[in-house]
Amino acid sequence: MIDIAPLDKDDFDVWLPLWRGYQTFYKVDIPEATTQVTFQRLTRGQEPMGAFLAREDGVAVGMAHWIVHRSCWTVGDYCYLQDLFVAGARRGSGVGRKLIEAVYGLARGRGCSRVHWLTHETNAQAMLLYDRIATKSGFVQYVKKFE
Repeated sequence: MIDIAPLDKDDFDVWLPLWRGYQTFYKVDIPEATTQVTFQRLTRGQEPMGAFLAREDGVAVGMAHWIVHRSCWTVGDYCYLQDLFVAGARRGSGVGRKLIEAVYGLARGRGCSRVHWLTHETNAQAMLLYDRIATKSGFVQYVKKFE
């Protein structure tokens, strides 16, 4: 049984291994200070963002971070699914789909007009799911980083 629930301020110790696993998957190293701020933003309820945690038999096996933001194209806000991660042994078991569906439900409940996300072009396994539950936009992302 997979249980999806909002990330709580007491979930740091079970969320952190998933957050680190996500970073390892994408070969990034997010500073500890940023991790602390991120967790606070996700759980304090003071930001237009939050997270869901997936548990199976009480064990955290996946996470999804979301951010609601305005759009110039619609009256309803958009919901950006920023981070989605499922522990390696649980990939392909429906956990990712349940997390995305939880974000869909949240977005509908907040009157959002869409949910959108990015994935790396090499993330073929995830794209098998994404192609079934969403539509590719055709847009290409460009980034300019400021250090």
